Amino acid sequence: MAEKILVVEDDTNIAELLRLYLEREGYMTAIAHDGERGLAEFERSRPELVLLDIMLPKLDGWGVLRKIRAQADTPVIMLTAKGETFDKVSGLEMGADDYIVKPFDVKEVVARIRAVLRRYGTSEGEGTKRRLVFDKLIIDMESFVLTVDGKPVDIPPKEMELLYHLALSPNRVYTRNQLLDEVWGFDYFGDSRTVDVHIKRLREKLENVSPEWSLKTVWGVGYKFELNTTQE
Repeated sequence: MAEKILVVEDDTNIAELLRLYLEREGYMTAIAHDGERGLAEFERSRPELVLLDIMLPKLDGWGVLRKIRAQADTPVIMLTAKGETFDKVSGLEMGADDYIVKPFDVKEVVARIRAVLRRYGTSEGEGTKRRLVFDKLIIDMESFVLTVDGKPVDIPPKEMELLYHLALSPNRVYTRNQLLDEVWGFDYFGDSRTVDVHIKRLREKLENVSPEWSLKTVWGVGYKFELNTTQE
């Protein structure tokens, strides 16, 4: 069955252009022109991905994203006419998976959609551990549950994927560009601040949980999931 994309965009010309290109690429589409209708359509049809404009009537994109994240981990790509860092970082911190600044090339939008869906649908090889266990930490990619100090923790999908990727190779240092390539997909169009935002959010969930492991910054290089081998 074709994957469904929900486009929440108040500019009817942009919405119809996206519909034409997406359906040409084999996706099913649903269109909503304000935030309230977008949220209602999301709850009705449960799409595989949402293209979400920020400046919407009735309920803006931030409000729609917040309500989506309260009930589902569906990937969301924000559409914005603003290029300020504030908008980008705010969206990522609230759980958006990517952002695209208008005006955009529709082919780029399609490439971004493919990259995000590929990341959500990627299956690891048979020899790869899908459940990682450390002191007071369980990263279970089969059930997509993060357990910290015996309690399940709510976590956006991209944070979970980033943590899993780092913890799969303890003590290995990854550059920001490597993490963008390997976690977000090789044709992700973001920048290194994307990684920094997600690391910051992970640290808020994991700081001081155990002396046996930690998320470390390697200054001038990148990040690693460090195991403290000196623990008895």
